[in-house]
Formats: sequence, C-alpha cells, structure tokens
Amino acid sequence: MNNIGIIGAGTMGVGIAQVAATAGCKVVLFDANAPQIDKALSGLEKTLQKLVDKAKISQEKATEIRNNIVKGEALQDLKDSDLVIEAIIENKDIKTKVFTELETYVSDDCIIGSNTSSISITSLGAELKKPERFIGIHFFNPAPLMPLVEVIPSLLTEKSLPEKIYNLMKDWGKIPVIAKDIPGFIVNRIARPYYGEGLRIVEENIATPEQVDVAMRTLGNFKMGPFELMDLIGVDVNFAVTTTVYKDYFYDPKYKPSLLQQRMAEAKLHGRKTGKGFYDYAEGAEKPVAEKNDALYQEIFLRIISMLINEAVEAKRLGIANDEDIELAMQKGVNYPKGLLGWGKEIGYSKISETLQNLYGEYQEERYRQSPLLRKL
Repeated sequence: MNNIGIIGAGTMGVGIAQVAATAGCKVVLFDANAPQIDKALSGLEKTLQKLVDKAKISQEKATEIRNNIVKGEALQDLKDSDLVIEAIIENKDIKTKVFTELETYVSDDCIIGSNTSSISITSLGAELKKPERFIGIHFFNPAPLMPLVEVIPSLLTEKSLPEKIYNLMKDWGKIPVIAKDIPGFIVNRIARPYYGEGLRIVEENIATPEQVDVAMRTLGNFKMGPFELMDLIGVDVNFAVTTTVYKDYFYDPKYKPSLLQQRMAEAKLHGRKTGKGFYDYAEGAEKPVAEKNDALYQEIFLRIISMLINEAVEAKRLGIANDEDIELAMQKGVNYPKGLLGWGKEIGYSKISETLQNLYGEYQEERYRQSPLLRKL
C-alpha cells in the first residue's frame, strides 16, 4: 500500500499524511476547503524544519517527506489510492456523503478507513457499496508523535483486513491494537472516568480542579491531571466525545456527561485554544496553587483510579480487546503511567471493589456498579 489518500487537512489529517510520507508512501492530501490544504502544508514545512534544526531528521529526509505529499484539487484526485483515510468533522452524515462519493472514483481494491474517534464503524461502512473494504484507523493527536493506532473492523469488514492494516501501521512505525467496534473503542471508552469523575468531584465542591490535577499527578504519576488534559484536548471536543459515548451506550449512567463541562463548552471556555478553560492561558496569568490536603488527595486518586480500573476490567470481560492491547492502548494512547489491569493487581482488586461499593452505597447510582469480573479477580 504505497499510494495513500487523506481526506481532511486539519491537524489530524496533515499529521497522518506526515506519518505516511515519512514511511515512504506517496500521499494525496485533499480538503473540500482548498485554502486549508495550503495552510496545512505550510505548517508541515515549518514542523519539518524544526525537526531538522533539532537534528531529529536530516534536511534530505525533510525534503523527501514534503515531496511525498501532493495537494488534491478534487476528491477524484484520490482515484489511484490503495488506501484512503478520512479525518474530517465528527459528523456521520457528512462522512457518509464523502465515502459514497469517494467510492465512485477509487478502484474496488482500495481500502477506505475512517479516523473517527467515536462514531460506529459499522454504521459508517454500511452505507458503502462494498462495506467489506471499510475499517476504522484511529490515530491519536498529534499523529506523528502519539504511537498508538486503534484498528477497528466493523461487523461487515473483510476478515483478513484488520491484520493487513495492523501490519501497515507497524510499517509506519506505529503501535497498533485491534479493538471491537463499540462506542469509544478502547481508549475513549476506558478513559471516560478520568474526566467524568474529576468533573463530578469538582461539581460537588469536594475539591478544586487544581487539587484533582495535583492528586492525579503526584499520587498516580499521570503527566497531566484531568482538567489540564481537558484544556489541552479542548473542553468542547472532550464533551462531544463523552456525549456520543453516553448516547451510543443507550444512556448508561456510567458515561453521563457533566453539566459543568456543558456550560464551559457553551461559554466557549474551551481551554488552550481559546486562551481560557479550567485554567487561564493569557500571558502573565498565574496558575492557581492547590491547597495541600493529603487525605483529600488520596480520596480523589483512589476514586478516579478505581473507576478507570473497573472500566478496563469490564473491557476485558467483554472481549473489547485482549489484555495486552488494553494495557498498551492506555499507555500509548493517553500516556497512562501503567496499564490499568496491572495497576488493579498492584493496588489490590479487593480495594478497588471496596471503593466502588462505598461509592455505590453513598450515591445509590448505577454509575458506580462494578464489572461482574472485578470481584472474581
């Protein structure tokens, strides 16, 4: 698979194009908004120059990568692709429209992939004339730096295709994992409590955002606390993913979105990209200092980590992925310091079970129900 088409020249699209071009593939980058392609390629040139300046790559390699990517003037320019990866807006109707048009141009052998983070792969592929050629290929942002790629076959995907894409991603220098087509796949499903439980703790005035962040960084060795991470991802984007997962799980209380996060999204307090989110990113703005409280930090950490481990155990029980891929996905997709199944063993599954039982007793909410497998471990 040497000829790659990319639809969407946003951060993710150009990032995937860079990954493919670095691996020696010929890439056609297309976006319905033509000026966006020029903007993306101009940004890529600056990125490559920075890599050269830091001696990460040679000038020759930078030139080769850039020359491997050409601008597509129309969707039809992707007609010779062996693989097309779509990375556009998270909207099923818009994606489906693009795929059905694309299918009229590409060969029958061309594989069509979507970088969606939360839309059902089966529902997207079902609209195609040849749904067996369709598969989820979910990169993490920024694509050139984040090693994980979730490979997600739909119910209609040809059986040998996941392995082909798995091997291709390895050739591209990525760490692929194969996941079932369930809402959120592996990472976005298991990671939901990291944000959701942090938000609930703040909504209930148990702690401040900075206290939650400090607790998770100091006691859990997470690189970023949930509020710092939401500001980086985009509060609006994080809220949209949570809302999609909640709806797609038929409104399971475990994934219930936060009213606080909704209000933040409505106020356009989206984090770093708007200059303000849970923290102020204006020049000279001081980051609030968390009031130290060791007992509270311990309570926060145990509550959030128990919810995360419970999700990982449930993913194992449901066969969403194998144990190794569940552990890899969380470490390589969202930079968790340890695999959650191993972490549960380290803390003690009985301690995790007891924490969840206490939360369930306090709140009387299905949100805190345990995976049937948890008590058996």
